[in-house]
Amino acid sequence: MKGNKIKTTDLRLYAITDRRWLGDKKLAEDVEAVLRGGATLIQLREKHLDTDAFRDEAKVIQKICAAYGVPLIINDNVEVAKAIGADGVHVGQSDMAAGDVRKRLGDDKIIGVSASTVEEALEAEGHGADYLGVGAVFPTGSKDDAEAVDAATLKAICAAVKIPVVAIGGITADNMKALAGSGVCGISVISALFAQPDPYRAACILREEADQYFA
Repeated sequence: MKGNKIKTTDLRLYAITDRRWLGDKKLAEDVEAVLRGGATLIQLREKHLDTDAFRDEAKVIQKICAAYGVPLIINDNVEVAKAIGADGVHVGQSDMAAGDVRKRLGDDKIIGVSASTVEEALEAEGHGADYLGVGAVFPTGSKDDAEAVDAATLKAICAAVKIPVVAIGGITADNMKALAGSGVCGISVISALFAQPDPYRAACILREEADQYFA
């Protein structure tokens, strides 16, 4: 792992926001709930907010994450991350390359990259990624374009890179045991937290399970 920008324990329960299930609540309420329940990192993912609204939401979430001592990662939007001084950015294969993100944000920020093959993983590592998000390890409805990653490929990716890997895609408390021994440091979840009637309780259960299976 490069430096101390991100620890493997930061990836134990990696929560990715989704406002589709908020109802009358504010996103900040659910974010604080999952942090109280044991989430170790928050990624703010906003596909439908304009830049100003995204930035304003990010500032609110940033304060909550800071209060819990948990990193805030911005999904895709490098400019919002730079504007608020977020801890880092996560980019997909179709987004800005990790090396270009590094030039925009500087050496002290965390850069995560999505990967579904060994080749993509090695390329991301070579371009300066600090961690990888690998999936979808199980079928998922949260991302329509998510490619499937089988158990053998997940293990191969973990073995090929020196940076930490977090698994994503369709992960629940019931199926995460299947990821034990793969080499991942933890799980990244969306609906398993934010689609639940009690995100705090969901986070407690996921964190307890994750602590059993991942180092």
